Amino acid sequence: MSSDSSPPAAFEAVIFDCDGVLVDSEVLAIRGERSALAGLGLHFTPEDYVRRFVGLHDGLFFDELRADYLACHGRAAPGDFEELVLAGRRREMPALTIIDGADAALTAARALVGAIAVASSSRAHFLDGKLKRTGLFDLAAPHIYSADLVACGKPAPDIFLYTADRLGVAPARCLVLEDSVNGVKAGLSAGMTVWGFVGGGHCFAGYGERLAETGADRVIADHRAFSAALSATSRH
Repeated sequence: MSSDSSPPAAFEAVIFDCDGVLVDSEVLAIRGERSALAGLGLHFTPEDYVRRFVGLHDGLFFDELRADYLACHGRAAPGDFEELVLAGRRREMPALTIIDGADAALTAARALVGAIAVASSSRAHFLDGKLKRTGLFDLAAPHIYSADLVACGKPAPDIFLYTADRLGVAPARCLVLEDSVNGVKAGLSAGMTVWGFVGGGHCFAGYGERLAETGADRVIADHRAFSAALSATSRH
């Protein structure tokens, strides 16, 4: 009678963020939103915009923007403020593409670890639409979760804890791949290992260092590097 004496894999699940990790939407959203906000008298550099807003659920994102509008103009934002910003975002989305190698990364993670999921700050209909348009939905399904499902979006840990519960995996056995400071904070607060990802078009020079300073266990340059690192980890 034989027995397998090999050690268990380091992780039992991989949880991917969507925007800026699987699809290159952040760079498009930032361009469209900044243009719309400039028309409303709110001006941000791309770097400041990324630092403050990337990774936030839309509810918190618009709370922050309305506070900025009040501080800038001394009055509340107009009633159609949110729609004007979302319209700017939508104008850019026809150019949406996957991040190179994202499809292979999902496939590799499932093969190496078994359980995979997507946990995103995007609203549910946006999240599903982006994954379907880029051909990634079926590779990630069925565990695709929006922060619409929980009380608090990133940087709170709620969406990651919800995802781990649905997967039936202890948070400490989950690996998160995240491209934002807010996402890294959320994963760490959930008690998970977090790898920072800098393969998105919005990641400026020094962005990886910011993710590392926030607590990312390592910084991953692209999906090829991710698959190699995960493979190496799974062998130990």
